[in-house]
Amino acid sequence: MSNDQNAETSTAGAYITSGQEFTRDTNYITTRITRDGADGYPVEAGRYRLVAARACPWANRTIIVRRLLGLEDAISMGITGPTHDRRSWTFDLDPGGVDPVLGIERIQDAYFARFPDYPRGITVPAVVDVPTGQVVTNDYAQITLDFSTEWAQYHREGAPQLYPEPLRDEIDTVARRVFTEVNNGVYRCGFAGSQEAYEKAYDRLFTAMDWLEERLTGQRFLVGDTITEADVRLFTTLVRWDPVYHGHFKTNRQKLIEFPALWGYARDLFQTPGFGDTVDFDHIKRHYYVVHEDINPTQIVPAGPNLDNWLTPHHREQLGGRPFGDGTPPGPVREGERVDPAHTPLR
Repeated sequence: MSNDQNAETSTAGAYITSGQEFTRDTNYITTRITRDGADGYPVEAGRYRLVAARACPWANRTIIVRRLLGLEDAISMGITGPTHDRRSWTFDLDPGGVDPVLGIERIQDAYFARFPDYPRGITVPAVVDVPTGQVVTNDYAQITLDFSTEWAQYHREGAPQLYPEPLRDEIDTVARRVFTEVNNGVYRCGFAGSQEAYEKAYDRLFTAMDWLEERLTGQRFLVGDTITEADVRLFTTLVRWDPVYHGHFKTNRQKLIEFPALWGYARDLFQTPGFGDTVDFDHIKRHYYVVHEDINPTQIVPAGPNLDNWLTPHHREQLGGRPFGDGTPPGPVREGERVDPAHTPLR
């Protein structure tokens, strides 16, 4: 994918500017971890730590891909709390509020270890070089692609092909529209600084949602007959739609449950190992409703919606397709990486 396709950031960089359209900060640390180590960081099992937040849709993608591919033994993972201040995400879920591997309280410490005067937003996901404690990259769109390609020697047996070469052009094309119009489109609505900007963003978003609804009416997955990178990228927005975006971001023409194909598709993925078992609805709601004080100054977190409907039959298997192709589903979630059972209908 080209650099403009990777133009994504975490929720930490989102604020309302009065009278203006929301514009996402698109500058990332583009250092890559590759087999040849061209950027100074070779693929090496046990050397790197993925720092992610279950609350963040962009970080959620990396958690899903790491699990689908079985990279748990090769790349360790640290999970931040669901909220943050303007400085950084913190490790408040860990004993003493310190990441047990990196020994830091805030992910900003890894950024400053490499760039003492780092001027941009401190975002997740980020991959950190454990020996030096320095951030390597926060360019998470590239992170997941590299998990699929550069880290192939460490994939589990039966790992799916999330970025198969014959479909890459189509995956890139679909993913580009999903990002610009949907992944970022909900933010364009939520952080619009004027009525005009909001209505323009709203129309763009639902034009794309209608396109996706039509596309997924006749096919089980976005590209081809298996799960690909494109599905991962769409899923993390859809799973946040009714709990957060519909109300908080005013994307309220329809709830997700009112899109027959998209709702079935989202449930199909949610009930697939590697997707729903990475989703923490409590973290999602607390993050958006507490952190975005300019949108929700009371910081009251809604009690709903009911989540049991995520486990209802979807019947998408009638469209054919094989979620993992010639591969197999991942095994049980690793001890220490499970979502709190109180935060998910997958108990």
